[in-house]
Amino acid sequence: MPRAAHRARREARASFLPAEFYRRETEVVARELLGALLECRTKEGTVSGRIVETEAYLGEHDPACHAAVGETGRTRWLYGAPGTAYVYFIYGVHWCFNAVTRPTGLPGAVLIRALEPVAGVAVMRTRRPAARADRDLTNGPGKLCAALAIDGGHNGLSLDGLPLRIRAGEHVPDSRVALSPRIGITRAAEWPLRWYVADSPYVSRTPKDQHQDQQRWKNDSADEPDQADETRPTGKQQRDARLER
Repeated sequence: MPRAAHRARREARASFLPAEFYRRETEVVARELLGALLECRTKEGTVSGRIVETEAYLGEHDPACHAAVGETGRTRWLYGAPGTAYVYFIYGVHWCFNAVTRPTGLPGAVLIRALEPVAGVAVMRTRRPAARADRDLTNGPGKLCAALAIDGGHNGLSLDGLPLRIRAGEHVPDSRVALSPRIGITRAAEWPLRWYVADSPYVSRTPKDQHQDQQRWKNDSADEPDQADETRPTGKQQRDARLER
């Protein structure tokens, strides 16, 4: 059996990640989600991708996280059970998908920024007709939600079953992981909380001014973008939003 087919069959049998996986510090979960499989089942079929880029949003003390405003009707899922989907609409254009972390009552989430397409690529192409190549289908948080048909209807769902779940995938060694500041925010923009697979062609575009800040990740221990940015996007953010289409 070809190696790729063998890997696909093994991943199809992989179990979902349990709540205990998410019930840890957000930074740890963000790193460990690299290589996991995000899967969404719709009437068109099951579509999935391997996670290659994440960002951590740490809770009420993180000014770039929605939880910075406290618990509201909108942010209540950030305070919910670990392993819950937190899906929000941004710039009036895109959906963004997050996995809630830490124990219930302690807000935090990991934004999934990019995927490597694995299953249902033909379906992804019909949903993302503007993509010039398969690498452009899911190389951004808005793009991957469009490709997998993730929207507000998935907000608050548990990620341990269908229609939306995250399954265990192949471990990504530290030697292949890079770390950089988060992208597209203005508050706490210098915090190095973006993890990505350094050699993956499916990672989203890194702004030129951040290339010098990126570094290889070394594990020394064994909410999303700013709400003000979201409601009143700057010119740069409007351009970034158009790139996500």
